[in-house]
Amino acid sequence: MDSPLERRLQKELEQRRKDNLLRTLKVAGSCRLNLSSNDYLQLRTDPGVVAGARQALERYGAGSGASPLLYGYLPCHEQLLDALLQWKRKPAGLVFNTGFMANQAVLKHLPGPKDLVLVDKLIHHSVIQAILQGKADYKRYSHLDLGHLEELLEKNKSAYETVFVVTESVFSMDGDYPDLKALVELKQRFGFVLVLDEAHGTGVFGPTGGGLAEETGVLDHVDILVGTLGKALASMGAYVLTASQTVIDHLVNHAGELIYSTYLAPACAGAASAAIGRVQSLHTERQRLRKNAAWFRDELVKGGWTTNAFDSQIVPVIVGDPDRALALRDRLLEKGLLAGAVRPPTVPPNSSRLRLSFHSGITQDHLHELLELLNACRTV
Repeated sequence: MDSPLERRLQKELEQRRKDNLLRTLKVAGSCRLNLSSNDYLQLRTDPGVVAGARQALERYGAGSGASPLLYGYLPCHEQLLDALLQWKRKPAGLVFNTGFMANQAVLKHLPGPKDLVLVDKLIHHSVIQAILQGKADYKRYSHLDLGHLEELLEKNKSAYETVFVVTESVFSMDGDYPDLKALVELKQRFGFVLVLDEAHGTGVFGPTGGGLAEETGVLDHVDILVGTLGKALASMGAYVLTASQTVIDHLVNHAGELIYSTYLAPACAGAASAAIGRVQSLHTERQRLRKNAAWFRDELVKGGWTTNAFDSQIVPVIVGDPDRALALRDRLLEKGLLAGAVRPPTVPPNSSRLRLSFHSGITQDHLHELLELLNACRTV
């Protein structure tokens, strides 16, 4: 095939290749230590979670068979939603097939033409894509900069009918997070609608693993809570929870992401339901996970590496150059350690990094080995 389309696509791919930014899809191979997974509590192979998936599979079949409004909404989905609502202390909600779809549904369909959406500059791609397709104006505030957010709120408070403020709790590439208590103080002053994505906070933060909002005591002030089932909850899918049944009814009637897609497979719902129960009991694992990540951050700084001082399970090793990030990833893989090399445009220019995703199965021996390997690669 030689056509204008083919030539244009090849040209764009070749430029990515020259810049060492070309993405390729590879089957995950075997490794001694996986530092790239978001399975933070190692529940994908937990016997109780696997049993939950199996039971739903055997009872309801391999697929839901239809979209949720055409009877693909099964008892296992209702049970999952009930468990999420009770855990996260919200009276209304929906389950979606993916986190991407959940964010699309919320940010594309809820803000209207007289509204403004203020988003953290480093918000997830799914949010920005949704806003660009929606009807509202939007502005980005500097990453985690609540002073800048306050300036934008002050400047625009009288110009719009409703203002939405959207942030992640724990950001996926740096493991950093906003001051949610200070954010809620701004909410009380300006009266905006707070949308919080707890994808990477759930399971790791809070006394029951409910997330950063639970840990900081502001859960009741979050108007729309989004989260995934595919990370600490070890399954697939997502949820949108809120105190407003009207919001949920609107999404049921307007969100094509829900309406026009065959619904989540029963096994995914069964696994997630079982994982919710397991997560709430894993207090020691949460504490150990975060303690290990904090120790490792300190050791990276001592060794001259660039990281950050946040207390989360995601530890970036920022090297700047994409070539170097790939070389470090490959060197670790040679030793059986799997880590993600993240490059632009996923992260800002000149901030390519290893993204180390810690989990509850990592030991001090693992940390010492990883640190030794990294330090041996200082000149890579």
